[in-house]
Amino acid sequence: MPAPIRPVAVREMPNTVYVLNGPNLNLLGTREPELYGRATLADVEKLCRATAQRFGLAVEFRQSNHEGEIVDWIQQARAEKAAGLIINPAGYTTTSIAILDALYTMEAPVIEVHITNIHARESFRHDSYVSRAARAVICGFGIEGYALAINGLAALIGAEPRKG
Repeated sequence: MPAPIRPVAVREMPNTVYVLNGPNLNLLGTREPELYGRATLADVEKLCRATAQRFGLAVEFRQSNHEGEIVDWIQQARAEKAAGLIINPAGYTTTSIAILDALYTMEAPVIEVHITNIHARESFRHDSYVSRAARAVICGFGIEGYALAINGLAALIGAEPRKG
């Protein structure tokens, strides 16, 4: 008697995108609105979830004012084999070798996002440690940069827009 036919296990593509936000981004909407606009971090999260949903992607959206916590989240994204990681390191952009080292361990694409154009601002903001580990950098598009990052990440991992 022949062995029963067993379905072949299909390996699913990871579908979670981590969106990590650094210090002071919890103050969006009230902190320097002439630079950062009036949108809140909750607005950014809503935009990220709506954009990711178009590709069937889930979002882990987080913000911390603490460097070590951000490093822990990067390591968690790696351990959970996230589809990708989008990071706005904010004030840690130009200072955190710890975040850079954690990002170097990521196998999935990393995209760096900034709400403002960091290259049109003070010179100390021009050199990003994070950019050294990022597949792409998006800056100057306001919060829409997060949607651009998710669209770009979806293209990098081959996620197709969902119908309907």
